[in-house]
Amino acid sequence: MQGSSRASIATSRARLAELVGQTDASALSEDLFSVARLLDSEVQLRRVLADPSVPGEARAELAGRLLGDKVSATAVTLVSELVALRWSHPLDMVDAVESLAAQAAFQQALEAGTLDEVEDQLFRFARIVEREPRLRAALTNPALPAERKRELIDALLSAKVDPVALRIITASALAPSRRRTLDRSLEAFSQLSAELRQRIIARVTVAVAPDEAQLERLSAALGRGYGRAMDLQVEIDPRVLGGVIVRVGDEVLDGSVAQRLGRVRRDLGGSALAS
Repeated sequence: MQGSSRASIATSRARLAELVGQTDASALSEDLFSVARLLDSEVQLRRVLADPSVPGEARAELAGRLLGDKVSATAVTLVSELVALRWSHPLDMVDAVESLAAQAAFQQALEAGTLDEVEDQLFRFARIVEREPRLRAALTNPALPAERKRELIDALLSAKVDPVALRIITASALAPSRRRTLDRSLEAFSQLSAELRQRIIARVTVAVAPDEAQLERLSAALGRGYGRAMDLQVEIDPRVLGGVIVRVGDEVLDGSVAQRLGRVRRDLGGSALAS
């Protein structure tokens, strides 16, 4: 995302933070996700609303007319102000509306004291999607009607996850275009939740579930290294054999036994070839 879009999304998030306490965060989140789906599916509309050659006031007025009484007044205000900003690419504008929808949902979870639980549930479902090709194919199949996808997600999760997590998972699956994989989309929303609390997410993979003391020590060590408080998302994978693999953004810190054994095998193979 280029500079103008980054600045615009920061402005939009700050504006949402001002308004979210004055309205129903749950309803606002639903409204914004519906607007994001509209903009995602209507190519010409999003191009017009993001066109820098059209004055911002005109784009805002058009958005207001189109949305009218279809969403709440707060959602109309936010989207109208958002489209009046400068965007490097029309899809950046869609991403911005989605991020505002997720931000409103996370605010709801924060007020309910369930935000940590929501983050963990998004992470867990992303890993399920990553490991289950049939489920991933169904949820990302453009030929499968949105209502069938919604029914599938409800059947799998409605009684098992927080309503905020369910809303974000459903919205991610119903996005008309896949600008990123479903599991990556859920990871991006988890990252946004952490950013809103000025934290960093570290994805931790171990062979055996760590206890609370071990998690606290790892979190403290990573926090010192990165200069920020950390949220740990732990995945159990016996293939690592021992030790720990930590992923922070695109950086991977591999201290696993499997990685060390692999290095030994490569060294032995190189020695054998040399001899």
